[in-house]
Amino acid sequence: MNITSRLPEVGTSIFTVMSRLALEQGAINLSQGFPDFPVSEELVELIYKNLKAGHNQYAPMPGTPLLRQAIADVVMKSFQRPTDFETEVTITAGGTEALFAAISALVNAGDEVILFDPAYDSYDPSIRLNGGIPIHIKLKPPHFGIDWQEVKSKITSRTRMIMINTPHNPTGSVLSEQDLKTLEKIAIENNIIVLSDEVYERIIFDNQQHQSILKFPKLADQSVAVFSFGKTFHATGWKVGYALAPENLTREIRKAHQFITFSVNTPVQLALAEYLKNPENYLSLGSFFQRKRDFFLDQIKGSSFKPLPCFGSYFQLVSYEGVSDKNEMAMAEWMTIEKKLAPIPVSAFYIDKADHKLLRFCFAKGEQTLEKAGAILRKL
Repeated sequence: MNITSRLPEVGTSIFTVMSRLALEQGAINLSQGFPDFPVSEELVELIYKNLKAGHNQYAPMPGTPLLRQAIADVVMKSFQRPTDFETEVTITAGGTEALFAAISALVNAGDEVILFDPAYDSYDPSIRLNGGIPIHIKLKPPHFGIDWQEVKSKITSRTRMIMINTPHNPTGSVLSEQDLKTLEKIAIENNIIVLSDEVYERIIFDNQQHQSILKFPKLADQSVAVFSFGKTFHATGWKVGYALAPENLTREIRKAHQFITFSVNTPVQLALAEYLKNPENYLSLGSFFQRKRDFFLDQIKGSSFKPLPCFGSYFQLVSYEGVSDKNEMAMAEWMTIEKKLAPIPVSAFYIDKADHKLLRFCFAKGEQTLEKAGAILRKL
């Protein structure tokens, strides 16, 4: 049967490619963004308790009321935004499903969606699968700031949505209060929906404050914010996230969500609801990961790799301009095969594969792993 691909140029995700290569080569895997340290024993016990209690059937499609109420409470404490858990919170199969459901529900055929490269690799395909037209704007190293004048110049009568990501994967940059105020003005004046990927909301450093769209009432009224428990609680394999949006947008998102996954596993939802009652379970995350970032930076001191500024997420970009003339993909493969250390080429996050001689390393690892990685980098 001849099949016309809807994503003809899309191959296997760069994360899968590099993780598989790392496994084949016996390399240290600092490519894919997952922690190698344990999940909270208390949280694991809460899941076990709910499994044993028989909470093993379908959860309600929007998510269990207990978890949605707990999220609404956290949003109020964190961003001073009142949230109706019945009509504004939807539990999803990870942040990626929340993004896809929002795009599926709110982007029509021919609508334009502005996004910023380097961008997480699900954004562009999700837009195109739903008939939208991605409009890519390139961010430049070392700071990867958004040029809002350029954004304004890209807006047309067909612009439906702007996608942002803060703290940013892969660069570690964060948007400022002024950035969000400017975005708010643009979105309101042009009647544009904002889809805000905030899965690293708690992982922010150097006394920076996370500027969520939820802090800006007028902006929040026409936006969707996406979050991930997998990132917050070191449990990426559980694939539990959520979308928070005003009632009119949530209503449409749930229409898509119910036919993408319908509902998310019940015992984990119930465990998370109880675990969120203690703010210390998430408020200390920034300092925890800042220590890891600083430890990794200490390990690469004396090497020829130059770190770029990193204010959030658990990824550190480094420039290898003084090390090799190889392009980023070739450099990542060479390091994995020859030096047994796997990074991600940042060019994979640009639609045009722009090459700035940058690699992304995940520092959500134990100190022993980071020490070994640092020893390799210092020898190059």
